[in-house]
Amino acid sequence: MTRCPWGDSTPDYVDYHDTEWGVELHGDTALFERMCLESFQSGLSWITILRKREGFRTAFDSFEPAKVAEYDDADFERLMADASIVRNRAKINATIGNARVVLELEKPLDEILWSFAPETHVRPATSADVPAVTPESQAMAKELKRRGFVFLGPTTCYALMQATGMVDDHIATCFRAG
Repeated sequence: MTRCPWGDSTPDYVDYHDTEWGVELHGDTALFERMCLESFQSGLSWITILRKREGFRTAFDSFEPAKVAEYDDADFERLMADASIVRNRAKINATIGNARVVLELEKPLDEILWSFAPETHVRPATSADVPAVTPESQAMAKELKRRGFVFLGPTTCYALMQATGMVDDHIATCFRAG
């Protein structure tokens, strides 16, 4: 079975590639979780985040924005001491702050994020053809920043778009290429 090269490197990646990456994801809580995980990944390997995902879910109350938005200094200290997650002060603060922004949105996060999905998308022929940034991810990052979100630049936004099926970047020879 032919996969995207990155999806064939470890059992964790095989499962993620085969069952999640590029599959349409909807719902404010589910998308908030992915936004947060992509933000935590910045500067790290995705495998690190993937292997800590259950720890993140436990530590951040399943990424329920209303719960995370209520976090106080004690919660911050609890998170900084939690070895089951990535303990990065700025990223933890970003997650809490971004949850507060989600609660202030005048329309659903799902609707805002999916409004940046391109109407057409050319499937990459090879891994070398997969972009890191697109005009849509740049526009998404700019809009999220305008709304008060942090740690969501154009590259992180494009990774979010790939992970949640807004774009399908399975290479042409991958069995998942639809």
